[in-house]
Amino acid sequence: MANNLFAEFDKAVDVKALAEEVKNSSDSPVYKDVPDGEYEIEVEKLELVATKETHKPMLSGWFKIVSGDFKGQRIFMNQVIDEPFKIHIAKEFLKGLSSGKEIEFESYTQFGNLIMDVHEEIDGKFEYGLKYSHNRKGYAQFEITEVFELE
Repeated sequence: MANNLFAEFDKAVDVKALAEEVKNSSDSPVYKDVPDGEYEIEVEKLELVATKETHKPMLSGWFKIVSGDFKGQRIFMNQVIDEPFKIHIAKEFLKGLSSGKEIEFESYTQFGNLIMDVHEEIDGKFEYGLKYSHNRKGYAQFEITEVFELE
């Protein structure tokens, strides 16, 4: 039965052209996982979301590497903020972005709005030096080391 299904797929598309595209696409760059290190990044996305399975609050950030061997690749931050020390980690990261906003936690609603305000303030105006590492338990760590104002 499966062979008939695949034969139907073959009839539905130009298999010769598809095979040629696949052959040519093998020349495109292969992305590797971004290793721990220091990178120059821009912040593409910054928001408060809920984790998929447990629905806990989480600071989510997408960082695009703008120079070096990993230029164009992204580093993703997913910091759950359901305990005081985790909220502190998120606050310290947000402070490092130099948005000019006072970074305080009063409620999740307020913090979510603050995160959106921070992103709005920095979007297209700054790039950053980011130290990306993992602690001994394997959790990703993010530290802003430099702020570069764009002209």
